Amino acid sequence: MKKLAVFLMLAAQPALAASGPFFSLRNTDFVVMIAFLIFVAIVLKAKVPALLGRLLDKRALEIRRELEEARDLRDEAQSILATYERKAREVQAMADEIVVAAKRDAQSAAEAAKVELRASIARRLKAAEDQIATAEAQALKAVKDRAVSVAVSVAGEVLAKQMSSGDQSGLIDASIAEVEARLH
Repeated sequence: MKKLAVFLMLAAQPALAASGPFFSLRNTDFVVMIAFLIFVAIVLKAKVPALLGRLLDKRALEIRRELEEARDLRDEAQSILATYERKAREVQAMADEIVVAAKRDAQSAAEAAKVELRASIARRLKAAEDQIATAEAQALKAVKDRAVSVAVSVAGEVLAKQMSSGDQSGLIDASIAEVEARLH
């Protein structure tokens, strides 16, 4: 305390330049210095520096706790971020697998469609060939029927010209008899 008073007196050397004696209550510098020393004494007596120290220590502890909490939150956020990044990579890998599978399925479906189209074309060609063969058979039968009809008609005319009426009736009777024998 004495050291502080000596320090303050030395610091107040410019105040000594004021008019009149320094240690007088009429000297404002002296009164201000006394008031300041009383204020400092009251502050020291009330243990304000210790109180301020405790408040600052309390605030420092609070800041330290908040920093630790912030570190914990940062660590937790980093772990969550790492988890989400891992999940994002897994989802991307799954998406890539789905795309590959879809491409493979599409290619497989295209191949199956090609095979089915070839089979369909083969069936249609076979059906067309069958229709052509049937039409050929029908045309040949029609030509044969027409040839037989023409041949029978020509043969009938030739026979009619060469045979007599008695021969014709005998031939008709023989044909009727043969038909009856075959039907019964």
